[in-house]
Parts: sequence; C-alpha cells; structure tokens
Amino acid sequence: MKNHEIDYEIFGDDMQFVQVELDPDETVVAEAGSLMMMEDGIRMETVFGDGSSEGNGFMGKLMGAGKRLLTGESLFMTMFTNDSTGKKHVSFASPYPGKIIPMDLSEYGGKIICQKDSFLAAAKGVSVGIAFQRKLGAGFFGGEGFIMQKLEGDGMTFVHAGGTIHKKELSPGEILRVDTGCLVAMTGDVDYNIEMVKGVKTALFGGEGLFFATLRGPGTVWIQSLPFSRLASRVFAAMPAGGGSKDEGGIGGLFNILGGDR
Repeated sequence: MKNHEIDYEIFGDDMQFVQVELDPDETVVAEAGSLMMMEDGIRMETVFGDGSSEGNGFMGKLMGAGKRLLTGESLFMTMFTNDSTGKKHVSFASPYPGKIIPMDLSEYGGKIICQKDSFLAAAKGVSVGIAFQRKLGAGFFGGEGFIMQKLEGDGMTFVHAGGTIHKKELSPGEILRVDTGCLVAMTGDVDYNIEMVKGVKTALFGGEGLFFATLRGPGTVWIQSLPFSRLASRVFAAMPAGGGSKDEGGIGGLFNILGGDR
C-alpha cells in the first residue's frame, strides 16, 4: 500500500508535540491517547492494528492487531482523516519529557526497528509490526531485547524518546554497546544482539543491570539519554516510605498542609 504523503512541524523543546498537515482525504495513524488537538473537518476512526492491512480483509486486520498485542500495545489505533476540501491540522503530544524524532522510512531502506513503546504516529500505510530477537533467552532477560517494533513502508513516521537524542552512524563492522533501555531505534541493516555483562561484580554493583545491547554496523542508531523506566525508578525511589512521612520539606509535608492537617 502506498503511504500517504503528509507534511509536519514539530513545536516545543523538552515537551514537544508534532503538528501534521493533512490534504483532503489524507490520513495519519496514531497511538490511542496521543491526540493533543485537531481542527474541524477531521474524522476520527478506531481501527484494528495499524490500518495498513485494510485491503486484506478481516484476517489481515486481525493479524495486524495480534502483532500489536504481542508488543504490549493496544489492539486498536486511531486514524485521523481530512474529510474537508482544504488543508487541516492535527497534533500529537509526547507522553513525557524528551524529543520527537521524524523519520522518512524511504530514506532508511523502508524499515526501522524501535522500542515497543516509542511509536507515536505515522502516515497511513506504514506497517507497525514486531521484530523478534533471534536469541529468545537473552531477549527475555534483557527486557527490550526480545520483542521490538518494526515500522515498514515509504512514508513519515514519528518516534518519541526521553531526554536528549543522539543519532549515530555506524560504519561496517563498528560495534557499539548500549544500555537496553537507552536504545530507541535503528535501521534494519544493523546487526542487533543482547549480551550479558561480564564480571559478576560489575553486574551486581555497577548499577547498569545484567545485559546490554550490542549493535554492529553498518547502519544508523538513535539513543536516548533518559529512558522512561529510569526516570520512573528515580521518582519511585524518592517517594517517602509508607506514605506517612512527616518530612515537612517533602511531598508528605506538602500534602499535610494542603489537606488541612496543620
């Protein structure tokens, strides 16, 4: 299926949103819950899977939805179609502080492999599937390594990541080792594997976990400085134990003041 050709503009710095411009009858597909705003004349429709299997009947749609279920995402996505006679705009917001990365799949061989929760939106026709890791055992223990999302097509897609994004070009045979949570995306020609950290002391006391991703060029990779899992763990660790803390300078003290306990 030929992808719809959409124009876009990204606004903001740390909490970004992408504004997509739709010509009449153009459609963009997005994750449920990512909508920020849209102009009058745009029709919303919930679909099974990613909408790219439209011509394959019910079984095609069911297969597309099943792939998304395996990645831990919702069975459904939302399509936004311009039903008016003029240009219209729809905007999608990032879920947490970071950057939105626009990718023209036609410039990367028609395929990008990305973290299963990083996909934000794409032109209609882009297929959102799964990419299986060859070594299943390493993938299970390596977190993001076992199942990642595979974006295929020739249109625009938008991926979100946390913190600062670093794009790195790997030359043939060049190896880069990355924390599994920091890997955002890579082109389909990058050889990807998960390896255990050597040295028990490094694994237990280094704070970096037991596994890292090993990437071998040629190809392009995108790396994030602040994975959401790392941010969430820091917030959780800073919360007062038991919820009954009387620390006047902390969250508990603020809640007591607002609640009228003092």
